[in-house]
Amino acid sequence: MPDINAIGLHESSASQLADKLNTLLANYQIFYMNVRGYHWNVKGQQFFELHTKFEELYTDLLTKVDEVAERILTLGHQPVHAYSDYVQMASIEEDKNVQDGEACVRGILKGYQVLIERQREILSLASDADDEGTASMAGDYIREQEKTVWMLNAYLG
Repeated sequence: MPDINAIGLHESSASQLADKLNTLLANYQIFYMNVRGYHWNVKGQQFFELHTKFEELYTDLLTKVDEVAERILTLGHQPVHAYSDYVQMASIEEDKNVQDGEACVRGILKGYQVLIERQREILSLASDADDEGTASMAGDYIREQEKTVWMLNAYLG
């Protein structure tokens, strides 16, 4: 069975999933830096509350960056690791010089919208490929991030 990789998946499916995961990885990296920038630069009456929340979010994003990259490796492929590639591959754009707390939260909501959309696509592909590991990861991320989106929207009123 030369078309089967080390974890028992068809190589064509693993390759397609690795490509989608690399795009997800690029989006996570850009989003991570955006949220890190919001943490550093937010100003205003909600500074303490938002500064703390943004740190919580970027810490979680950094964990997910590592998990996505390791999943790509598990599939037998190489994660993209150059920031110039991330900028080219990502749908999330760099968000520079944002200081207003509400604008930061809106930027985070836009970022999660992109991640959730990409992860739903990956979940579907992984399910079709019988890739429980990738499907489980994507499903867990979607569930967590949908709750965060709800909370951030509630914060904005």
